[in-house]
Amino acid sequence: MQNRLISCVLVALIAATSAISHAQTTDADKIKVGADDWPWWRGPNRNGVANLRQKPPLKWSDSENILWKAPVPGRGYGSPIVVGDQIFLPTANAKDETQSVLCYDRKTGALLWQTLIHRGGYEKGGNAKGSLASATMACDGERVFCNFLHDKAIWTSALSRAGKILWQTKITDYVLHQGFGSSPAIYESLVIVSADNKGKGVLAALERSTGKFVWKVSRPQMPNYASPIILKTAGRDQLFFIGCELVTSLNPLTGEKLWEVPGATTECVTSTVTDGRLMITSGGFPKNHVAAVHADGSGKTAWEIRNKVYVPSMIHHQGHLYAVQDEGFAVCLKFDTGKEVWKQRIAGPFTASLVMVGDNLFATNEAGRTFVFKASPERFSAVAENQLGQETLATPAFCGSRIYVRGVVREKGQRQEMLYCIGAAD
Repeated sequence: MQNRLISCVLVALIAATSAISHAQTTDADKIKVGADDWPWWRGPNRNGVANLRQKPPLKWSDSENILWKAPVPGRGYGSPIVVGDQIFLPTANAKDETQSVLCYDRKTGALLWQTLIHRGGYEKGGNAKGSLASATMACDGERVFCNFLHDKAIWTSALSRAGKILWQTKITDYVLHQGFGSSPAIYESLVIVSADNKGKGVLAALERSTGKFVWKVSRPQMPNYASPIILKTAGRDQLFFIGCELVTSLNPLTGEKLWEVPGATTECVTSTVTDGRLMITSGGFPKNHVAAVHADGSGKTAWEIRNKVYVPSMIHHQGHLYAVQDEGFAVCLKFDTGKEVWKQRIAGPFTASLVMVGDNLFATNEAGRTFVFKASPERFSAVAENQLGQETLATPAFCGSRIYVRGVVREKGQRQEMLYCIGAAD
């Protein structure tokens, strides 16, 4: 019996050591992105906060402070990412049943290349606000990573900066419910992906260089749409994941479960934020909730309220939590207690997430109107309102004092996606 116990312990140690050794970052795998880049979902710090030196315009329109605009073929709601002189977007075309990656020149908006990732196996159904290119991409400076639902499965692909496919890995079979929009997260030598669904849900980490699995964690058989987010909380890096009625923290290098507690609703979309002690979980089906959970592994919920912040991710700033509710309210809460400080009606609905630059918050509604207001607990303080196009569901990217917006214009009954660069003329 003792020998069997020792053997089991050795197997576990070997498995953990193997996972860690696979995850060691070599010089070739170092993340090479710049201070003026927006390289993945929710920006460089994974929290929706732009670098402090950014000074984008506060006012724009279809004819004001538009440096360039470029047509985007197909349809998608994945947000732009920006690295170096390149902008990357996913797109899907129902007419020829293709899913592709687009690359634009950051300075001019010229389309540099378009790479076909999948053809056929086109999924139909799901939520009307969904698309088959809703996951925001990620770039480590050398490779570009994308997630697509294709042929009833989730696939992660890696491309070179020149648009060459380097590898493709099937993550799991996928049962379509509302859709799929989980974005990949880069951490050290890994790219981490999620695929919760009613079938074989998983969280998994792949080698960025090869696409080989380093670890994989099974998930409950429930639909869920959150993206994995890695934030330093309670003194260590934690991979947070909400949904499937759970709040989960994993070691991002090994997939080891650090802690897990019940408390989230079934279907979540938002990406969590933290003040370094508490992390936020929110969802909208089957119940509305926003809650703060102690991230030290104690399993304690600090507070919970029944507000609906289902899709747009929130912002933490100086002890307060800022949110836009889906139906059209801007809200400020005390981060440690959940107490409402102020609430202001603004025109919704909202799908895009909040972004903060300096002390200004930018909230873009589905009709393409961006509300700029102060991140201040004193009161709701409006700065500007800006209309661009007729539709925006993707969260804009803010970098290099520019704003990159994926929007829609409609002319003569035709829908055309556009990529805009907003900035003051030099």
